[in-house]
Amino acid sequence: MSERLRIGIVGAGFGVKAHLPALLAHPRFDVVAVASPSSAQRVAKERKIGHAYRSCAEMVRECQLDAVTIASPPFAHREDVEAALDAGKHVMCEKPFALNVAQAQELLDASQRAGTVCAVAHEFRWVPAQQAMKELVVNRHLFPMREIEMTQLTTMLRQDGTRERGWWFEKARGGGMAGALLSHIVDMATWLAGRSPVRSTGFVRTANPERHDAKGEFTSDVDDGAFAIVDYGDGLVARLCVDGTIAQPSFTLAAHAENRTAVASGESITQTTLYSIDADETAELQCKPSPYAHMESVQPNVPYLMELYDNFAAAIDRRPHALPTFAQAVATQNVLASIGFSTP
Repeated sequence: MSERLRIGIVGAGFGVKAHLPALLAHPRFDVVAVASPSSAQRVAKERKIGHAYRSCAEMVRECQLDAVTIASPPFAHREDVEAALDAGKHVMCEKPFALNVAQAQELLDASQRAGTVCAVAHEFRWVPAQQAMKELVVNRHLFPMREIEMTQLTTMLRQDGTRERGWWFEKARGGGMAGALLSHIVDMATWLAGRSPVRSTGFVRTANPERHDAKGEFTSDVDDGAFAIVDYGDGLVARLCVDGTIAQPSFTLAAHAENRTAVASGESITQTTLYSIDADETAELQCKPSPYAHMESVQPNVPYLMELYDNFAAAIDRRPHALPTFAQAVATQNVLASIGFSTP
């Protein structure tokens, strides 16, 4: 049995909602600390975590850790990742990786200097339908590839929504659908393509700038829809869309090749059915479930975060792994910048 790894979590939002239960259930990790400017003490007490700190810098300075999960808001990623790397820690960083390409490149450079294992939390690579589609591509059951099509529609930013104001509605702090969801979509397209984008274009859209919550009216300057076309070279193009203003949620991932198409579709990115379509027939494909499928009731992302952390532990052990890398995150950041997700 490999030794257990001491890990701290930065961020008391999604970090506590999804990363914490995944790590608590994982056989390789011990969550020994949490950091948050305002919530760390409460979270530590409620979840029986041994140490609480106000910042990542304080946590890595005062607590003995092997690794850090950075799940703070996007505007804090650079400072938090740099603090963890300066302390020689392995790093798992939430998306969007950074606020602009320059920041993303700085973090990649810092990770290379540190020489530790660094990854970005694109856990949806491990959804069973996505894993099965990747196998179809790798084994050339889809060949030659010509288009990747992904559309994620949600209700989260409709005009009648009451999501509370905060950084999520401030472009300068990394809010909006491009960072929150299109970053996942771009990563998945690049992963399926098996190579980095050559060029990209597109735009972001704000359909509902005037919003309301329990405190009253406020104005949002972030995108509630984001749309990209990405050229991967050698005849392969991706058409990618996320939209938060739709009546019914849905997700579609289609890989179109000259010999056949594979389509995964359903209500969400984690709940899809996979089909193979050619000139003669349409067949539903059975996908191997996640070994952590029983954890879905805790939070829908948890099974796939646990598989992500399987690969994180493997990389730390210097075993084969399939982690989303900081270098791939820089490529994603370039696509996001090309459609308007970039702040000074």
